[in-house]
Order: sequence, then C-alpha cells, then structure tokens
Amino acid sequence: MSDLIVKAAVKDALADNNVSADFYDALNEEVAELLDDAAERAEANDRKTVQPRDL
Repeated sequence: MSDLIVKAAVKDALADNNVSADFYDALNEEVAELLDDAAERAEANDRKTVQPRDL
C-alpha cells in the first residue's frame, strides 16, 4: 500500500503532541478504509465520481 498521508503535514497538525512512528501506519490504514468506503458508496449510487457526501 502506498502512503496516503504526508507525515510532515500530520506532524505539523499535531505540533503540540509527540507522534509515534506506528501512528502514521495506522492513520494511513484508516484513510485507505475511508477511501474504499467512499468509492463503494459512489458505485452503489451508480456514479464513478467520488463526492464529499460519500464520506
């Protein structure tokens, strides 16, 4: 699986917190699941275009 997140952006967003190395892998998996679910919803509605409402 490719990285779907930008580690530097995550670190910047959580600037007041420390971020463990394995957090990025877990976040990447969550994002991948979110994208898969959105794509399935779009397909279920006979669309090829994923839209914000699919989230």
